[in-house]
Amino acid sequence: MVDWRLAERVADAVSGGDGAGPPLAGGADVEAMSARALERVSAYARLQPAEPPPPPEAVGRSEWAKANLTTMRATLDPLLERLGTRPLQTAGGMLVGVEAGGVVGFMGRSVLGQYELALLDPERPPRLLLVAPNLREAARTFDADEAELLEWVVFHEITHAVQFSGVDWLREHVAGLLRELLASVTVEVDPSALLKLPSMQDLRGLWESVREGGLVHAVAGEQRKAIIDRLQAVMAVIEGHAEHVMDAAGAAVLPSLPKLREALEKRRRDKPPLVKLLERLLGLDLKLRQYVVGKRFCDAVVRDWGIEALNRAWSDPEHLPTLAELDDPPSWVRRTQVRAVSRGE
Repeated sequence: MVDWRLAERVADAVSGGDGAGPPLAGGADVEAMSARALERVSAYARLQPAEPPPPPEAVGRSEWAKANLTTMRATLDPLLERLGTRPLQTAGGMLVGVEAGGVVGFMGRSVLGQYELALLDPERPPRLLLVAPNLREAARTFDADEAELLEWVVFHEITHAVQFSGVDWLREHVAGLLRELLASVTVEVDPSALLKLPSMQDLRGLWESVREGGLVHAVAGEQRKAIIDRLQAVMAVIEGHAEHVMDAAGAAVLPSLPKLREALEKRRRDKPPLVKLLERLLGLDLKLRQYVVGKRFCDAVVRDWGIEALNRAWSDPEHLPTLAELDDPPSWVRRTQVRAVSRGE
């Protein structure tokens, strides 16, 4: 259905892909970093993984893109089989290949690390990927020690490994939401509609939808928007929890952590206008908001009620915060019956 080889070529071109290059941080012992992170993350988060995390791998942008396109293929191919006639299948397959490659290549220019998990393919083992050229570039931009930045990123990705291995229902819950979203999508092509110019009212309505929630929400119906909101809420908790834990668990071994955090937040904010526009249109800014909103929620819960209170979110899918509760931690505390007293009392 989709020309995935074309997608790989596009991703490689857009990302400026290259090999991993020389050893990360001058040959730092990344396996030892991973072991330290696992010990500290498990102790702080009070989550015990059911299996050890995957070994860390230093990869280039091309290898990172290839891994993510493989996951994307397993997700999208069943959906795209719903396309109708062979001409539309061919044209649609090429179009999706170009778009998928463009999005992955665009993201591959800045991602530092990833716990790569194929949610819909439980037979495929997870990977812990460290994107070497981006880490080196970020260390120069941050004026930071590359080994310290590397270890900080390892803390983040190990936290994801601990989450998905230590919370026995989490992977299937997120996969279920993704399946529900894909099942709600209908692929309909009306050739006659392609001959009509959109009215000013059509364009105005589309623009308002994009301004509110990005192109992802603009093309989704009400049913899909509700599913997307649930998916966004759980991903915000997952990302925010990882952001909180990487700082809290890493503080004792990362002397420049405040500087690294400030530099990372600045990097996420200070992007060229064209990059920000592309992120907005593609819906990639949703992920950036997940980091911000999720971390703020987790920071607030731990500050006022402790890590055990935050772990109520991992006790049952029904205890996950909603999008509204992410902006109002006390309301989530009341709903989940966490003892509502400050840590100082």
